[in-house]
Amino acid sequence: MYLYVLILRTSIIIHNGNTMIDRATVDKIYATANVVEVVSDFISLRKQGVNYTACCPFHNEKTPSFVVSPSKGLYKCFGCGKGGNAVTFVMEHEKLTYVEALKWVAKKYGIPVEEREETPEEKQRNDDRESMMIVNAWASDYFMKALYDTDEGLSVARSYFAGRGLTDATIRKFGLGYCPGRGDVMTQAALKGGYKEKFLIDTGLTIKRETGGYYDRFCGRAMFPIQTISGRVTAFSGRALSGENKAKYVNSPESMVYSKSNNLYGIYFAKSAIAKEDHCILVEGNIDVVQMHQKGIENVVAPLGTALTVEQVRVISRFTRNITLLFDGDNAGVKAAIKGVDLVLKEGMNVRVVVLPEGEDPDSYARAHTADQIREFIDRNRKDFISFKASLYAEQVQRDPIRKAELISDMVSSIALIPDDIQRSVFIKECAKTMDVDESLLTGEVIRKRMGTQYDRHTHDFIRNQQARQRVEARELKEVVSVGRHKAGSSMTELEKELAGYLIKYGHCSFNYRDGRVVTPFNVADTIFAEIEGEGLQFRDARYRAIMECYQANRGSVAEGEKVPEHFFIEMNDPEASCAAVDILTENDNYKQSQIWKEHDIYIDTEEERLGKIIPKSILLYKSKAIEALIEDLNKKLADMDEEAAEYMSVVEKIALFNSMRKEMAEKIQRNIL
Repeated sequence: MYLYVLILRTSIIIHNGNTMIDRATVDKIYATANVVEVVSDFISLRKQGVNYTACCPFHNEKTPSFVVSPSKGLYKCFGCGKGGNAVTFVMEHEKLTYVEALKWVAKKYGIPVEEREETPEEKQRNDDRESMMIVNAWASDYFMKALYDTDEGLSVARSYFAGRGLTDATIRKFGLGYCPGRGDVMTQAALKGGYKEKFLIDTGLTIKRETGGYYDRFCGRAMFPIQTISGRVTAFSGRALSGENKAKYVNSPESMVYSKSNNLYGIYFAKSAIAKEDHCILVEGNIDVVQMHQKGIENVVAPLGTALTVEQVRVISRFTRNITLLFDGDNAGVKAAIKGVDLVLKEGMNVRVVVLPEGEDPDSYARAHTADQIREFIDRNRKDFISFKASLYAEQVQRDPIRKAELISDMVSSIALIPDDIQRSVFIKECAKTMDVDESLLTGEVIRKRMGTQYDRHTHDFIRNQQARQRVEARELKEVVSVGRHKAGSSMTELEKELAGYLIKYGHCSFNYRDGRVVTPFNVADTIFAEIEGEGLQFRDARYRAIMECYQANRGSVAEGEKVPEHFFIEMNDPEASCAAVDILTENDNYKQSQIWKEHDIYIDTEEERLGKIIPKSILLYKSKAIEALIEDLNKKLADMDEEAAEYMSVVEKIALFNSMRKEMAEKIQRNIL
């Protein structure tokens, strides 16, 4: 579900699905919540000075680096970097949405959550959704009882699970069950229990015959409930236990409460392990997931009867950026791995591939090996996608130059999908080395594929020359000597973070700017807003844009020269922006891991003496990066244009103008520094 912030006159409504919480209620939750009390519900804290410490719940460590500050109302781990407020801690620890976390904290403190009255249509739709979820929950219980409490379940399904080596503890953990094989037994039991036909049909549990009567979709199948991230049963997967021309697996159809492309089997049971280990193992089937969990390897999930989807990759990205594809050693498994690689790369994730020995799948391999042996096999055999593809076709490539060229082209296509510049560069070098091909040639091919079009040689040469000039200027800019922690090569995001940090910490301060012999006083916040917004620019990173908006919205509530209180930023409605603000407030360049917050209190390095240099230079660097982005956008536009097009020369002239401006800014930055 997605989070929407709706501004309605003077009140802000936090909206998630059918939940609408007004701003006054959110403010009350934040005002009442005690970060120490909330965190203590999940981990044991030890008082040290004015703060509390513990071993971080988000990563493995022996020496405590997790600190909670009651005076600031925040937590911060100096090991893994996670930080936030009471609400974001509940979000992160329990893997809840923002609204769910708000409700959790509200319930703890007995705060009634006031919600906007729904329209009749909204109410009906939400009532229907809830009714479907209730029917699914009932069906899950029914299937488990049918497994254990009926002769048919024990003889047919229980023996199947036992044959797969599953223990009762594992069966009950995953809620596995059995749907009786006598036509409409489940449907009749549901109707008798008061559940409506409409919701039995809408969930896909029941199929209504055209000739009248009903048929249980999962009749005679072993049942695998599919849970949402929060643990509610949203659908089912049923495995056939006899031949009879049945499909091996049948899944619930798409519905108001279930989309197979957005869900992953086992995610509810795997989410904590994935986050803790910062690694997700993706397998092909339900039984593969169950077997791996039974062996103690719990960071494992599977797609739901489909090839891996973008939405599923994005679900995993909430918990980790690292995915290992663990597939069967047969042709189908290898093909699935190849398709999955490109999808994961395109989403900016780190992907490795492990192919099991021929004839093995994760289910059989898990049954035959210990957890340590499985982990050792994965660690020893996982390959990046270059090595994986090279190993697949090594023999063919050696004796067939054409096949080698096709394989290199395939690798280049995968590399071109990677959004991160540094990672692309690393993989280009790896591909050049592995396939014994010229690196510059691969670089050109990657650029061409990223542009997404074929273009004539003249246009190609023009673009190449433009890019060469930009690279020279970029090198010149990066060679400029920096002040403090600033670097001319800083990314747009880093510069936005710095400027947002100066606003939070020093927005109320003034600095003297020297231009020759002339010294002029400037306010930090006024300067940043005038230079950024005055030029029609806007932060690209939503977190730092939210911090700027928060500062603008609240600076009028304090007297001139007074600091905007930090809690405004810590308690922002955007959880990611709130966590970014906490990172800024707890950032300390001189931090030593053995000394967590000097004297066990939060403090911030003072940079006020350097504001006269670092504020103007940060703004210049940011503008320079903004112009870089404009040049890049124009180059992409040019690549798609015909040279004879009316706009062609206009775009060329704009690129030249922006390059001139960028060079001028580089000279300004160098003058300011020297």
